[in-house]
Parts: sequence; structure tokens; C-alpha cells
Amino acid sequence: MTDSLAAKAWARAPGLALVLAIAGLAFGLRKLLPSITLSPLMLAIILGALYRNLFGTPAWAAAGIAASLRRPLRTGIALLGLQLTLGQILAIGPAGAGVLVACVALTFGFTVLAGRALRVESGLATLIAAGTSICGASAIVAANSVVRDRGESVAYALGVVTLYGTVVMLGFPVLGVLLDLGDPAYGLWIGASVHEVAQVVAAAFAHGETAGHIGTVSKLSRVLMLAPMILLLGFAAARRAGGTGRAEVPVPWFAFGFLAMVLVASTGWLPANVLAGFAVLTQVLLASALAAVGLETDLRQIRAQGWRPLALGGLATLFIGGLALGLVLLLYG
Repeated sequence: MTDSLAAKAWARAPGLALVLAIAGLAFGLRKLLPSITLSPLMLAIILGALYRNLFGTPAWAAAGIAASLRRPLRTGIALLGLQLTLGQILAIGPAGAGVLVACVALTFGFTVLAGRALRVESGLATLIAAGTSICGASAIVAANSVVRDRGESVAYALGVVTLYGTVVMLGFPVLGVLLDLGDPAYGLWIGASVHEVAQVVAAAFAHGETAGHIGTVSKLSRVLMLAPMILLLGFAAARRAGGTGRAEVPVPWFAFGFLAMVLVASTGWLPANVLAGFAVLTQVLLASALAAVGLETDLRQIRAQGWRPLALGGLATLFIGGLALGLVLLLYG
């Protein structure tokens, strides 16, 4: 048994080293070039894809890359829960929470249905729906742990969601000024509609400190919906697999881990420096998983997807932005 574990660890070591090297390079570039607006997670998948498509993925790295797509990813998603507390959620209020839930649920459903209308592959449409409605890259990789689509679909979804998230990050602050939104309304709108946490922080604080804090808390509360989304996707996949001869779909237990971490953070037992350390660890784990996704991404297959997924991402972004704005105007009008 010990020999078997040692042999498995030895086989995985070279691939894990390659994945960690790419993830480390992503963090290094983000540190050295602060003008880069991409997060280390996006840089990791880009660097991994460049390596794969320029040099190919070596056979000696296959076992380690495959391992990086499982446990580090699931652990990172569970640890995301430490960035949110029940107190932050309650501070939004019932009406604000209702806006967030409506935006997530309706945007996810709209995107999946629009994907069918545009004839986008169901797995890719689901990944775009998850990234747009909840929290960008983290939601996409979490959803793919259940959907289990190809690496190319994950890369395409990440690219689409990052592209449109960047557009609204730059455009919504201008629109907020034109609409003369107050700080609470603006912050909730940004938190309910912009894709990545980092993008929300940039767009929300552009309107001032109060709007920035409201937007950030709203966004983190939206991240909480990652857990029920994963569970629902897992149940749906299990039902589709029932009686079809397909392999059993595993229950995404890490979603319960995410909820458990929210409860742990809510106790206040963990000091700020410990939470900050876990936040860094979470980013490292997710960046490593995305580096592995990049190493399995064939850019030729992404090009073969065509324009339809790009159009779907644009429609989903317009939908969530318009829906969130309408609900916020009703709430604060």
C-alpha cells in the first residue's frame, strides 16, 4: 500500500511541478505588471494554454496535470467560503438578498435557454451561465467539476466571461454617473451584475467608499449561491445518468465544505491574518487548477466553436446587467 502511494506520488510529481511553475509565473506577472487587469487565475490558464499549444503537453506530466484538476480545485472552492460571513449576508437585507437571488437564478436559466436557441453545446452554455450569473472563473471551474466538459470549453467560457466582465467593469461606472444612482443603489447593482470579484471591487469603488463596500459585500453574498448551483447541477447530472449506463456522477461534497467554511468564518474565531493566509492559499489552489486546464486546452478546438458562444456571453451579460438595474431602480426608486 505504502509503495503504491509512493509510486503514485512519484508519477504525479513532474506534472504537479509544471502546474505550480505556471501558477507561480502567473502570480509573478501580476505582481511585476500591476497594469495587467487580468487576475492570476486567468493568467494561469492563458500561460498553460500557451505552453500546451507551443510546446505540447509532455507525457511525463499527464498524471500530475490530471491530479491538479481534482483535489486542488475542490479544496480551493471550499476555502472560498472563508471570504464570506453570515453577518455580511444579513447586512444586505431581505430586499437586497432577493435582488441577488433573482439575478442569479433568472440569468442562469436565461443563458441556458439562449444557448439552446443559439445551438451552443449544452456543457459550454452551462459554464457560461455559471460564470455570468455567479462569480466568473471560480464558478466556471466549479461547475465543470460536475458538467465535466472538455478543457477547451472551460477555456472558452473563461475567455468570454472575462471579456464581458472587463467591458462592464469599465462601462458601468460611467452609466452609473449618467443615471445618477445613489451609493446603495449603485453598489448593489454592481455587486449583482458584474462577473468577477476583482471586477466588482474596481467598478464599485469607482463610485466611492460606501458604494465600494456595498458592492463587495453584495458580490460575496452572490458567491454563496455557488454551493446550491453545484449541488443542483450534480443532481441534474445524476438524473440524466440514471439508467443510461453512464458512470455514476459523484456528489459534489466540496459544496458542503464551502458552506461549512462560511459558518467557520462567521464565528469570528479565525484572526484576520489567518483568513488572509487562507485567501492566498485559495488563489494558489485555483490558479494551479486553471493552469492544468490550460495545459489540456487545444486552441484549434476553441476556434472550431465559432461565434455563437461569444454571442451567448454578450446576451447573458446584457441580461444580468439590465435585470439587476431594473430591480435596483424598483427597490430604491
